[in-house]
Amino acid sequence: MSQPSTSHRPNIIIIGATSAMAEQCARIWVSRQACNLLLIGRNTEALSSIKADLQVRSPESVIDVQMSAMEYAEEIQALTEQALTDRQPDTVLIAHGTLPDQQQCQDDIKQAEQAVRINGLSPVLLAEAFIKQMLENNKGTLAVIGSVAGDRGRKSNYVYGAAKGLVTRYLEGLQHRLAGNHVSVVIIKPGPTDTPMTAHLKAAGQKMATSQAVAADIVSAIDHKKPVCYTPGKWALIMLVIRNLPRFIFNKMDI
Repeated sequence: MSQPSTSHRPNIIIIGATSAMAEQCARIWVSRQACNLLLIGRNTEALSSIKADLQVRSPESVIDVQMSAMEYAEEIQALTEQALTDRQPDTVLIAHGTLPDQQQCQDDIKQAEQAVRINGLSPVLLAEAFIKQMLENNKGTLAVIGSVAGDRGRKSNYVYGAAKGLVTRYLEGLQHRLAGNHVSVVIIKPGPTDTPMTAHLKAAGQKMATSQAVAADIVSAIDHKKPVCYTPGKWALIMLVIRNLPRFIFNKMDI
């Protein structure tokens, strides 16, 4: 993994900082170099706990926290304005989300709406709000955590997958728009990862990557401004196969 220059203290903003992947990314960043780090999330207690842990790991880092809702346009605009006060971010990582129950989404349209809003619309609006400032500064990397679930609709999680598919298509368009620009966009597509959000899947025996390994891949992708990062890497091949399966075969699969 390439190491950033020690002559500049990077400004990093993490939205959804209480997620396991985001927390591990923050640990990697402060372990390499003192940072100006802004942690944004909904849970004040959890944010404070993460800040304290990171401050012990890197006493030289300046770590701030910001409690914020992030579902609706007005909330996102206020969040962005506050986050960007006196800051020109080098890296923005959008990492928040939920893992909704597909059956509940099918049974209750309000659950489906919330799942799409939190996992799809909210990240898109946040990215659009932050990229405007980054373009004005003509620098920085925007990274957004999507999911392999967004690559092809599957009956087991198609509401969640639709939301993540929205994120992927938006970011692809943004990358096209910014081609040749000094601002980079990184699409992160994790496979199943061992986090509190996926505890029920682990209990059912599903094999998952560790959040530490996934975070290392995310940070490396941001360092190298990699357009798309599947993590673990095997998921690039797995999803290539799934995306290209003929419909008559795909429809017989229980996935």
